[in-house]
Amino acid sequence: MKYVKLGRTGLEVSRLCLGCMTYGSPEGGSHSWSLNEEQSRPFYLKALEIGINFFDTANMYSSGVSEEILGRAIRDFARRDEVVIATKVFNRMHPGPNGAGLSRKAIMQEIDNSLRRLGTDYVDLYQIHRFDYGTPIEETLEALNDVVKAGKARYIGASSMFAWQFATMLATSKANGWARFSSMQNFVNLLYREEEREMLPLCEAEGVGVIPWSPQARGLLTRPWAETTKRSESDPFHQSLFSHTAEADRKVVEAVEGIARERGVSMSQIALAWVLQKSAITAPIIGATRLQHLEDANAALELELSADEIARLEAPYIPHAVVGLRLPDDSVARLAEIGKA
Repeated sequence: MKYVKLGRTGLEVSRLCLGCMTYGSPEGGSHSWSLNEEQSRPFYLKALEIGINFFDTANMYSSGVSEEILGRAIRDFARRDEVVIATKVFNRMHPGPNGAGLSRKAIMQEIDNSLRRLGTDYVDLYQIHRFDYGTPIEETLEALNDVVKAGKARYIGASSMFAWQFATMLATSKANGWARFSSMQNFVNLLYREEEREMLPLCEAEGVGVIPWSPQARGLLTRPWAETTKRSESDPFHQSLFSHTAEADRKVVEAVEGIARERGVSMSQIALAWVLQKSAITAPIIGATRLQHLEDANAALELELSADEIARLEAPYIPHAVVGLRLPDDSVARLAEIGKA
C-alpha cells in the first residue's frame, strides 16, 4: 500500500479509502443492498490486511448503523491511532426542525451523535456532506472550527458543491482564521468528468486533497454494459446520475472493457487506475461487496496506463449536466432539462 499526505496537512492516508456506505442495515436503512455487520467484518479485516488505513462513512448511512459497525470493527481489528476515520454531516437524521443541515445546532449535536456511535473521542476528518443553502457559511465554518478546537475532529473536509461555493468557503475560513478544509469529496470517474473543469484545478491550487466518491461510477465501469446488479436495479440515485447519458456512457464502458481485455486485468482496475493517475487525486473512495473488489483496487495502484490508453478511455466522453450536488430549488428543473438534451 502507498501512503500520501491529505492535502497540505501532515496526515498520512492510504491511496485507497474504504467507503462504508455498503456496510449497515439492509432492513432499517435506505439501501436494500447493504451488507449487515456479520457480512461486513471480513471487508474491514481485508482492508486492514492490504494496508488501507482510511475509512469513510456518514451519519446518514443506514441511519447511523454504518458508523456503529465501523466503530466496532476498528476496536476489534486495529488500534485507534493506526486508522483515519472520516464521517459526514448534513443529511436528515430526525424529522422536524433542526434534523438536518449545517447550522451550529445541527453540527454540534451530530458530531456528538457520530462519536457516540463510532465509540471514539474524535474523528480524524469531519466533512460537510453537501452545501447548505439555508445556513450562512460563516455559521457553518465557525461551528466546524469549534469542533476542531474542542478536539472532536482533527481536520475538516467538504463534499460535492460548485467550485465557486468551495472557493468562497476557503476564503471565508482564511479571513477569520478558522480551521480550513483539508479535503474535497466529489464525484469523479470516467463517466462523469465535469469536476475537471473547475473543482480539481481549484483543489490543486489550494492544496486540498481530493477523495472522490464513486470512482467506478457505482459499478458501471466494472462490468459489461448490459450486466446489472441488485444495487443498480434498486438504487434511485444511480438512475439520477446516469439516466440521461446512456449512449455516450456505453461507449466509455466499452473502451474500458477493451483495454481490460488487452491487459488481462479486470475492468475495475482500468477504471480505478485512470482516477489514480490524475494529479489532483489523493485517495479514491472504493466500495466493496466482494473481497475480490479490494484485491482489484489494490492491484490498480500498480497499473500504469499509457497516454494512448488514456486517450482511448477519454475520447467517447461528452459533457454531462451537473449531478451529484445540491442545487438551489429554482435551478433543479432547469438542469434536469439540460441533462435530457
